[in-house]
Amino acid sequence: MSQAALDYLQPLEPRTRGMAVLDALADMVERSGLTIGDRLPPEVSLAATLGVGRSTIREALNRWEGLGIIRRRRGDGTYLSARVQTSRGLVPTMVRLEGEALLRLLEIRRTLEHDVVRKATIKATREQRQEISRLCDVLLVEVYAGRPWRKADHAFHGAIYDASGNPMYGQLLVNLDNALERGGTSPFSADAFGLDSFPIHRDLADAILAESPDGAVDAIGRIIDVVEREVQAIIDGDKPS
Repeated sequence: MSQAALDYLQPLEPRTRGMAVLDALADMVERSGLTIGDRLPPEVSLAATLGVGRSTIREALNRWEGLGIIRRRRGDGTYLSARVQTSRGLVPTMVRLEGEALLRLLEIRRTLEHDVVRKATIKATREQRQEISRLCDVLLVEVYAGRPWRKADHAFHGAIYDASGNPMYGQLLVNLDNALERGGTSPFSADAFGLDSFPIHRDLADAILAESPDGAVDAIGRIIDVVEREVQAIIDGDKPS
């Protein structure tokens, strides 16, 4: 069946690369009826049919692998591991696929983050609680001033991970985030993405400072809720992408 899927590809013009390859692959998967667990055609066949270099195909598949859409089995081939649906509206297909991958990631993060903030609230020393609160202040100053905030955000959450007493939490969560490859122009990489969640960071810091595990879990849950709603809005075309 994977070879028959090649019938749904056409050679690309030499000037079209990158996103066009990704869009063509998504269209192939959808129109050919490939489903989760099915094997994709070999890289060499994809490249020849689209009229592009094998390195271009490999780069596109690397992107999909980073989004959890495919998995590679050494010596066996490339298999579909997530549903692929092309966009029919104004939202580009890759924005939709990135958003769906991010929603899957947030589902995992919710479970881990609930546990880590609870443990951090219980185990944190007085000095750690004060440092978490201070780093939250620093983060919010950067956000409200319209300056790049990611470094301050990482410092704030990193302090919470450290306070949990288990460094594996921080490593797992950072690796999860880094594993999700986003395009350079992705709306999910923009500084404006997720801004509505930042006021709740103060609630999270205050709950840890007050030694309230339930309050901390509630706050991190609301932070993730806000981000999930924004991701879904972008996927649905309700927010500019």
